[in-house]
Amino acid sequence: MERINEIAENLKLLGDRTRLTMMALLKERALCVCDIVELLETSQPNASQHLRKLKAAGLVNETRKGQWIYYSLNIEDKPYIQVILGYIPSLKEKIDQVKNDCD
Repeated sequence: MERINEIAENLKLLGDRTRLTMMALLKERALCVCDIVELLETSQPNASQHLRKLKAAGLVNETRKGQWIYYSLNIEDKPYIQVILGYIPSLKEKIDQVKNDCD
């Protein structure tokens, strides 16, 4: 029953368009908050709030590189999320267009 609750909570998180889009972006590669803000055309506090929820659920990892924090997927033990992300169209071209100011 506990596993069902965990899956339900994770699916609820992904029911939000912004968080699902963030996961789709992170499926392509690790990104810093500034990249995510630019790609989603949102504010830094809004992006950080969503990333905080994804991190709390264990769906993303954060890694500090200098003054920037990079986010990456943490779904190796969540095959049901891997399947969902497999159905989402690639956003690689959109990511490649971003001027990476974080480096």
